[in-house]
Amino acid sequence: MPLGDQFRLIIFDCDGVLVDSELLVVRLIVSMVGELGLKWTEEEALPSFRGGTMADCITEIERRLGKPVRDSFVSELRARMAEVFKRELRAVEGIQGVVEELRIPICVASNGPLEKIRLSLAITGLLPRFAQSIFSAYEIGIWKPDPGLFLHAARTMGVPAHACAVVEDSVPGVKAGVAAGMTVFGFSGGTRDEELSAAGAITFRSMVELPQLLELTAPAKRTLSRA
Repeated sequence: MPLGDQFRLIIFDCDGVLVDSELLVVRLIVSMVGELGLKWTEEEALPSFRGGTMADCITEIERRLGKPVRDSFVSELRARMAEVFKRELRAVEGIQGVVEELRIPICVASNGPLEKIRLSLAITGLLPRFAQSIFSAYEIGIWKPDPGLFLHAARTMGVPAHACAVVEDSVPGVKAGVAAGMTVFGFSGGTRDEELSAAGAITFRSMVELPQLLELTAPAKRTLSRA
C-alpha cells in the first residue's frame, strides 16, 4: 500500500521539529549550571538533553555536579526559558508551509509540559494549526521512549496506530513511535541520519521534503525504505 494512502494522522514532536528550541534550551542550561560551578560546553550538553525528560536532565546535571541542585532550579529554568523563547524562539525552517500544505489531521505529542508547548507554538505562529490537538506527556504521566504518549494521541484523535506517521528528531522519540507501531520520519538536519535510522526512522534533512516523503502532496508516488 503506498504510504500516502495509509496515513490518517501525522504526529509531530515539538522541540526541534516544529520549533527551533533545542540550542536555546541547552545554552540556558549550560549557563545556569555554570553558575553552580559546572563547566560544560553546548556541544557536550546537547546529546544529553535531545529528546529527554526534565527529570533525565536534572539527573545528568546532578551526576556531573556531584551534588543535588537547589529545589527551585527547575522552576527558575522554566521561567528563564520562557523569557528566552519570547525573545528568540523561531519556527523550524519550512515547517509553517508544511503544516498548511498537509490535508490530513495533525497533532503535537511532546515530552514537555502543556504550558511550554502552547507558548512555543504561540510565539512561532503555529498554535492556530494545533490548538485543539496538543498532547503532553505530563498529562498522562508517560514519557518517550515509552510509546504510551503516541498511542494516547492516536486514540484521542480516533486513528489506529498503523495509520499514523510520527515526525521526530530524537532517538527516544523515534523509539517511541516504532514501539507504538507507527511509521517514523526522523528529521536529522543532516547531522544524525545514522542514529535516527538505526532507531527505526526514515530520515530526511529539510522540512520541505516532508510532504513528498509522506506522499500526500507529491507529484509522483515513490517507495521508501529505512535504509
